[in-house]
Amino acid sequence: MMDMTFDVVVVGGGHAGTEAAAAAARCGAKTLLLTHKLETLGEMSCNPAIGGVGKGHLVREIDALDGLMGRAADAAGIHFKLLNRSKGPAVRGPRAQADRGLYRRAVQALLRAQPGLFLVADSAEDLLLDTTGRCIGVVSGNGRRIGAGAVVITTGTFLRGVIHLGEDRTPAGRVGEAPSVGLALALARLGLPMARLKTGTPPRLDGRTIDWAALEAQPGDDPPEPLSWLTQRITNPQVACAITETNEATHAVIRANLHRSAVYGGRIEGVGPRYCPSIEDKVVRFADKGRHQIFLEPEGLPGGEDGDTIYPNGISTSLPAEVQAALIATMPGLSRAVILRPGYAIEYDHVDPRALRPTLELRAAPGLFLAGQINGTTGYEEAGAQGLMAGLNAAALAGGGAANRVLSRAEAYTGVMIDDLVLQGVSEPYRMLTARSEHRLALRADNAGLRLTEQGMAWACVGPERAAAHGAFAKAVAEALAWAREAGATPAQFAAAGIAINQDGRRRSVLEALALPSAADPAPLEALFPRLREMPMAVRTQVEAEALYAPYLQRQAAEMRALEREERLAIPQELDFSAIPGLSTEMRQRLAKAQPATLGSAGRIAGITPAALAALAVHLRRREARFT
Repeated sequence: MMDMTFDVVVVGGGHAGTEAAAAAARCGAKTLLLTHKLETLGEMSCNPAIGGVGKGHLVREIDALDGLMGRAADAAGIHFKLLNRSKGPAVRGPRAQADRGLYRRAVQALLRAQPGLFLVADSAEDLLLDTTGRCIGVVSGNGRRIGAGAVVITTGTFLRGVIHLGEDRTPAGRVGEAPSVGLALALARLGLPMARLKTGTPPRLDGRTIDWAALEAQPGDDPPEPLSWLTQRITNPQVACAITETNEATHAVIRANLHRSAVYGGRIEGVGPRYCPSIEDKVVRFADKGRHQIFLEPEGLPGGEDGDTIYPNGISTSLPAEVQAALIATMPGLSRAVILRPGYAIEYDHVDPRALRPTLELRAAPGLFLAGQINGTTGYEEAGAQGLMAGLNAAALAGGGAANRVLSRAEAYTGVMIDDLVLQGVSEPYRMLTARSEHRLALRADNAGLRLTEQGMAWACVGPERAAAHGAFAKAVAEALAWAREAGATPAQFAAAGIAINQDGRRRSVLEALALPSAADPAPLEALFPRLREMPMAVRTQVEAEALYAPYLQRQAAEMRALEREERLAIPQELDFSAIPGLSTEMRQRLAKAQPATLGSAGRIAGITPAALAALAVHLRRREARFT
């Protein structure tokens, strides 16, 4: 007998869990979110910042599907920056430094306002399975049996988590919170492939003890650019960050104490993130570099609960507290800085994501979905995007439908990430980078809504406010592009307006003119075509990006169509790869282990040869012909 039953149960209240629970509830599923402490829902355990290059693309995609992260970041943002502004639109990354307390409260307010979502402070200690191995609920810490049509596990760093600070080891999911051991054992009993990873955080500094006058200030953008398309403007006061750097004295302190680092002292088996290394890693791996930049980022507004706390981005460490104090004191502006809380490394269990379907459902336990760091990723944004997709699929499955909410690599960075995870697995914590996408000119942060919101509406996860805003914006962009393709001028008219152009007699459209080098100065074009000046900036951004990338986008569109044809050729779950003629034993083993969902995904498995892919394609098409 069940004590209570829900459509979807989500375990964990971090960035993956909150997005999963909210997404499932938006789809109409009666959803329970189980978390150790309700007051830590939406906690930013590491840097209180959202977005960046690659990561900002994920935030915009979460937002396009009506997720929480972008809106919460805008409500809490105190320092906004569009990274790579001088580069092309495809690699620009919106980022916001947030007030930690304001962000947590914004997430909690959004969750409490979500109909059909129930929040309970408790742990999940075991899984409930039926006789077929399907997950049908969880057992909570107080012994309640909670039934569910689908379960989403988003444990972050809590699965058998251990904090390392110098020679000290403390079982914890994060500072002051117990690890999840019972659930780790329950997952291990399923026979899942599991391993250890590690991540870390820097010491927190008291901003009142920093010599700010000795440092280079880093102001945010003015005006700040919101992360959510629903945010009209940022209303919080904005603060500046600052830059300091390590030096030879800093490095000497670190080298002299490497044996006391948990990483270099041999006390950690897990692999850390390549793109966010500890300061010990930087000093060892980049021994030729005499300095490393450190960004001093406020964790809150002045006068607020976190207003005096500074996050020194770039010196994640597991060295003993007294060594951390010594190395901090060697840096400009920090000679008298007081550490409020030492940095530490944390080691935790994760599941090999190759055990998952593209829906993030475990193949070994139907009805059980995993999202976030449990799948081997690092970062709030990667966790949030996975959580949202897992929540959508869990709601679909619990509602009696198929768990088939999947975004392709051609549609979204979210699709790129999940495809990478379930096909390639991880050897280190996975971080989203724009370089991971073969279609990054089309998958920009600025067009996430145009790419995904209509799909979200079809999945019933987009509310009426966003649907209306999207419809109006899409109409405005379509009209602006149609005008830009039609309107134009002769070379003589361009020259008379002061715009350099070949005098070959050929009329150019506005769209062509926007791609000219002379378009870097917008004034002459605006004088010749006043409608450009009247366009809303968001609409004009779309027109300018289309102009800049038009030739490349046409080629990418053809590549996408070819990819879509391969992705449409599905591989049945029951297919016996050993029965396919022309496949070597090695190819059969690789395919059987990866269990690709489509011909396209089979081609992305490491080591699969073109000949093996051709043999698989012939077999699938023959099979398709027999059943149609």
